[in-house]
Amino acid sequence: MRRYRVFAVTGSYKRVNYTDIETTSGAMRPLTDSLDSEQVGVSIARCEPGWRNKSHDHAAEDHEEIYVLLEGEATIVIDDESVELEAGDAVWIPPTATRQIQNGDVESALVLVSAPASKCRTTTCVDDPGSWATNGFIG
Repeated sequence: MRRYRVFAVTGSYKRVNYTDIETTSGAMRPLTDSLDSEQVGVSIARCEPGWRNKSHDHAAEDHEEIYVLLEGEATIVIDDESVELEAGDAVWIPPTATRQIQNGDVESALVLVSAPASKCRTTTCVDDPGSWATNGFIG
């Protein structure tokens, strides 16, 4: 059973501190459940030197991901291609691509964001409630 401290809940937002979330896989702190998010998945990863996660994809869920490296250095292996990240870099990964975080020689911190894959890449989907656009969920 996960235990976490909720700092604030109002009609318009919910706030938690990621350090209160139980670590999974040795580095990941998934925030989605504690924030009661239904549309977006968010995790914080604080990775020790040499840490790596299991190679996987999100094809079954049709979720794309964005990884943002806040501190340190890491390699993201995407479909067998090594993408070297420095602090401040972000990478988008489509649902069907395999991905694996391979941390470098220093501790790193990443924000991982996932959501259903965009069905339209422009704002022209405004007449299609329930679809995704680059500027957010429509409908």
